[in-house]
Amino acid sequence: MNETAAAQRAPETLQLDMSDLRYALSHGWADFRRAPIYGLLFASFYVIGGWLIVWAVSTEGQIWWTLPAAAGFPILGPFIACGLYEVSRRLELGLPLSMGEVFGVIFRQKDRQIPSMAAMTVVYFLFWNFLAHMIFALFLGNAVMTNVSTTFEVFLTPAGLSFLAFGTAVGAVFAALFYALTVVSLPMLLDREVDYVTAMLTSFALVRENPAIMLGWGALIAVCLFLAMLPGFLGLFVVLPVFGHASWHLYRRAIE
Repeated sequence: MNETAAAQRAPETLQLDMSDLRYALSHGWADFRRAPIYGLLFASFYVIGGWLIVWAVSTEGQIWWTLPAAAGFPILGPFIACGLYEVSRRLELGLPLSMGEVFGVIFRQKDRQIPSMAAMTVVYFLFWNFLAHMIFALFLGNAVMTNVSTTFEVFLTPAGLSFLAFGTAVGAVFAALFYALTVVSLPMLLDREVDYVTAMLTSFALVRENPAIMLGWGALIAVCLFLAMLPGFLGLFVVLPVFGHASWHLYRRAIE
């Protein structure tokens, strides 16, 4: 009995190859084309958030706005992602799509594991932010500068270059760990009655067992998001929903 319960709590991960990534992308694009209004609606949160952050950074005396604006992403991001997953799930099962049904599913997540996942994301984000400030103080605490956003010369000094190298390495580790813990855990929490710790451990196990494929998938997402942000964040209107839908289909291929 205990073995059966354990099996239900820890879904089995499967081996993936490039065909699975192509499958996920093609179906993600197909879902976006079939229900574009949902993708555009959910992506608008990130686009508007990006505009707010740029405005705050570029407006003198308004840099403090970046913290609440950036904090909104880890708090609301999981719920927005669930909206895209629910659209893909309904299209996959042939269920009718309606705003009431999709938003009803998002609203009901407040009584499940998604809030715990969002809280964990916020704690992770805050610790990452704290560590970044510590690294900055360690390398550039004694540097003379008037404004970090305009005094770029300090980053060309030996201390500045060391800061960039070390900070980038630490950031890459944090980003990779966060990606491994969340890449399929969010769609799993929508689809199954599992706790968020089990979902994250299962996601981590998937990346550990398919390192090349899953890290390649993460790199593809990062590159496409970067390119999508270049034209004033407008590319996110397409890239975010396509990869959101694709993440659902990759989860379905990756977890038995």
